[in-house]
Amino acid sequence: MTSACPCGATDARGKPLALAACCGRYLDAGQAAPDAQALMRSRYSAFVLGRVDYLRATWHPGTCPADVAPVPGTKWLGLQVRSHRVLDATHAEVEFVARYRVGGRAVRLHERSRFVNEQGRWLYVDGDLQ
Repeated sequence: MTSACPCGATDARGKPLALAACCGRYLDAGQAAPDAQALMRSRYSAFVLGRVDYLRATWHPGTCPADVAPVPGTKWLGLQVRSHRVLDATHAEVEFVARYRVGGRAVRLHERSRFVNEQGRWLYVDGDLQ
């Protein structure tokens, strides 16, 4: 059985997309995310799967922290994309809520993230917590 993509994306019938047909294209096949929303979803999946290499590769070098590793023991619970707004050809924003549990404590991360497209690749720049 094929595993569902951690980002929670579904097809037109509401059936969960498989990782390979969704974020796996970007995480494993090296395909560039076509827009900021796809990049944000794939970055969420990378957090779930512990793919620090992908997180670093998709973070703008001007804002990427030295340590991007997820907190050990984090259990990711779900992602909800609230909006995707294209500002111009190279800038976009994605508002999302990611839920996770760490150390027995539930956390709700609500962020409006900024993305930039450089040389045909979308990169996460930063975000404002909501």
